[in-house]
Amino acid sequence: MDCAGCVSRKPWDIPFVAEPREVSALRRIMRLHLGLWGLHEIAEAAQLCVTELVSNVITHVGAGTPTTLAVSMNGTYLRIEVQDPDTRALPTLIQAGADSEGGRGMALVDAIADRWGIQLHPDRKVTWRELSTGLTSPNGHSGGARVARTGSMLRFYGAAKTPTPQGPSPLSVAVAQEAAIDVIADLLHWLRVHGLDADEALDRAQMRFESEAEQTGGEE
Repeated sequence: MDCAGCVSRKPWDIPFVAEPREVSALRRIMRLHLGLWGLHEIAEAAQLCVTELVSNVITHVGAGTPTTLAVSMNGTYLRIEVQDPDTRALPTLIQAGADSEGGRGMALVDAIADRWGIQLHPDRKVTWRELSTGLTSPNGHSGGARVARTGSMLRFYGAAKTPTPQGPSPLSVAVAQEAAIDVIADLLHWLRVHGLDADEALDRAQMRFESEAEQTGGEE
């Protein structure tokens, strides 16, 4: 895939025993992985999904049940699976009343998930949900058109500085970072040569970046 610093999002899973005390640890693990994957925007929704799906196992299958959390990319959707060995206790979407003590878990999952379902196997049940990431490809960057344009620019900029016989190739994150620094430095040189104030331009760019980052919650 031709992009600078493509994000590798390999499937992962973690077995655990379904107990209330495990939920917070699973939420932290989910947030950590989504941070590494550059999917900060959907971390809160993903954590909520984990909470509700694991709580569903504890409530309807039983505390102490051997369970597995599996996370992967299904195209541009984040797929979250919770697997347990009971093929009889199926999650059910019900309309919980305002004074109901339970029944809201799967309704909440249904509200925040783009799609969800259940798969039955001879030895286990898989309850899954998928969240749209807004990515244009499974290994692409989040952040919209501006980040996509920058990725393409860095790829060609890096290739121009260190050409290979095969032509442009995907850059690692570290190499892309160095290319980005080179781009910024070259732009400052260009401004100075043309009689413009490079420091002022850099300050204005920093102010614009911080303002836009604040508007999006600091997550590109």
